[in-house]
Amino acid sequence: MANLRKTHPLLKIANNALVDLPAPANISVWWNFGSLLGLCLGAQILTGLFLAMHYTSDIATAFSSVAHICRDVNYGWLIRNMHANGASFFFICIYLHIGRGLYYGSYL
Repeated sequence: MANLRKTHPLLKIANNALVDLPAPANISVWWNFGSLLGLCLGAQILTGLFLAMHYTSDIATAFSSVAHICRDVNYGWLIRNMHANGASFFFICIYLHIGRGLYYGSYL
């Protein structure tokens, strides 16, 4: 299998970008927060789109639409909680990402 991923033209592109990607030996766990930010942003966009399909912004029916999402929409409660907790996790990751950049002097 290793020989195939290095010789096949399409698999070679994926191999060079994902498997045999040169990375520094001194990299630590603190460098994962940029990728986590991208993952959080993608999850926020997807859950926000699903919530926006059922939300009504009218002042008289906004609360009822949130109750409808939580009670009547399949897994609406899960999507709403993922969206709410995802925002908190996004800010935790962004603070850690900025802190890592300041600590390691990545801003220079």
